[in-house]
Amino acid sequence: MELLKVRNLKMYYKTLRGDVKAVDDISFEVNKQEALGFAGESGCGKTSAALAILKLLPSNGRIVDGSITLGDQEITKMSDKEIRRKIRWKRISMIFQGAMNALHPTYTVGHQISEAILMHEDVSNDEASERAQRLLELVGMEADKTRRYPHELSGGMKQRVVTAMALSCNPDLLIADEPTTALDVIVQAQVLKVMKELRERLKLSWMLISHDLSIITETCNRLGIMYAGKLQEYGDLAKIYKEPLHPYTQKLLTAFPSITGPTRELSSIPGFPPDLLNPPKGCRFHPRCAEAMEICRNKEPIFQEISNRDHFVSCHLYA
Repeated sequence: MELLKVRNLKMYYKTLRGDVKAVDDISFEVNKQEALGFAGESGCGKTSAALAILKLLPSNGRIVDGSITLGDQEITKMSDKEIRRKIRWKRISMIFQGAMNALHPTYTVGHQISEAILMHEDVSNDEASERAQRLLELVGMEADKTRRYPHELSGGMKQRVVTAMALSCNPDLLIADEPTTALDVIVQAQVLKVMKELRERLKLSWMLISHDLSIITETCNRLGIMYAGKLQEYGDLAKIYKEPLHPYTQKLLTAFPSITGPTRELSSIPGFPPDLLNPPKGCRFHPRCAEAMEICRNKEPIFQEISNRDHFVSCHLYA
């Protein structure tokens, strides 16, 4: 059953040189108790799409077109006040990239978790403090760590605190933007294990944004590949890994070394991502694509489902 439905979303940043088309006509869904991973190069629009869902855009960002629906509530038609009261934290929460930047250095972590609860629920200070302690225990930390300041905690601990804050009001959907950035591989594994267990235990829906396809493979069951503000491929993760259709997806998957498979030369993608102030005509990947045809240079491909297989792609090779 659908929890979040995004249709033809366009989100642009206004600059002195013109509009940066950060998210340009993308559509996807997140079902209940489903984990969707978003992957792609830096600047492709992954984080901008997540911020648009929560309407947490900077002053120069705006939703130009499309709809975002959570259950029976259309977020794009709600006021900022309604979003703050009814959606953020209570129904959708977000783990922002860089835990240290998301925590205030002069308040204890317990105070910061309690504040989120007090802002959105009618509970006493004592009840909020008790819940903050239980939330820390839920993410694998001692309850007395609520009295600590962010600088007294390790990177992995701060990431768990931010996760506890995101869970403080029992949201339906959790968006995690690069939740393991700046953590070493051992701590990464610990944090991801905790988050995966929480998703299963609390029956959360999950949207994970990451450059690392191995992390998405470990934690998600659906995958969206973005490039230059466009969703290039989308569907069941196992199907995409088994049979990637878009040339960009194929290049991404062969750019990672295999630990268990035979040794092979890793592929690379020539060139650079396009300028989203003035993106290329036709398919945005065609200047870097080895499979590019004349039609790719002149006509934008349709985002379409392939043979009713829950596998969508935007490429002229499958027209």
